[in-house]
Amino acid sequence: MSKYSIKIDKFSKSFGEVKAVKDLSFEVNDGEVFAFLGTNGSGKTTTIRCLLKIYQADEGKLLINGKEYSEELNQIIGYLPEERGLYRDVSVIDILTYTARLRGIDSDDAMKRSLDYLDMVGLILHKDKQISQLSSGMQQKVQLGTALIHNPEILILDEPFKGLDPINRQLFVDILKEKGKKGATILYSTHVIDEAQKMADRLLIIKDGKRLEYGSVNEVRANHGSKSIFIEFSGKAPVEKNELYSAIITNKTAEIIPNKGITEEKILENLLKQEVKLVSFRLDYPSLNQVFVDIMK
Repeated sequence: MSKYSIKIDKFSKSFGEVKAVKDLSFEVNDGEVFAFLGTNGSGKTTTIRCLLKIYQADEGKLLINGKEYSEELNQIIGYLPEERGLYRDVSVIDILTYTARLRGIDSDDAMKRSLDYLDMVGLILHKDKQISQLSSGMQQKVQLGTALIHNPEILILDEPFKGLDPINRQLFVDILKEKGKKGATILYSTHVIDEAQKMADRLLIIKDGKRLEYGSVNEVRANHGSKSIFIEFSGKAPVEKNELYSAIITNKTAEIIPNKGITEEKILENLLKQEVKLVSFRLDYPSLNQVFVDIMK
């Protein structure tokens, strides 16, 4: 049985008469990448803030390495809040080195780590600019740097992909995957469901403060309907909906969700009748994105 890094047990939190989180329980195992999924207002940020004692929980236990959060855990935790938390009139390099020094890193090492990070994320030429001079995506890169600068064992990231274009989003995914390979435990909340399917070991889906799904990515996908059909095609696209299926079409790929009782053979025959030129055709569980949309409906 895996050792957990984070344990939430029967946690509830209200704001006035609004119950933000209701009897929520889950564990994040040591060394895994864990996606915390839900729409705006579902309770993700409230849970993370209570875990870190920014808010006080009404009920339940929220533990990191078997203990409630305290400042002594700051040496092993990297936290990225959902909102911007950077001093706007301070330079990029000063923000990073200052954060490193707060974590007990000496000044020479703090400067080296900061420069290495800025080079990795393409901000080395902007190191002397003030935060206020940067775009939203650039600021998010700097803020992630403040969470990573001390090589923490546990990363807690609230909407890390917020404000990022597709190229920088992939950069963040690559950075987090690399941290995961090196043994870091990563808990992150996100709306970017397709990335969670590629990156996460396990996940939790929450709605209106209640847990709806919890488990490995494929376990959750397998819980929702029969296998979907994923195709690549050239030329003419298939119709989006008919008596056999409904389809989600993106560029030259499609996820086809069969109607009840319809076999893949019937759908293949139908696609050929539509004169769809197939490049590839495979069966798989519904995509995590489709599962998420179905649950939220």
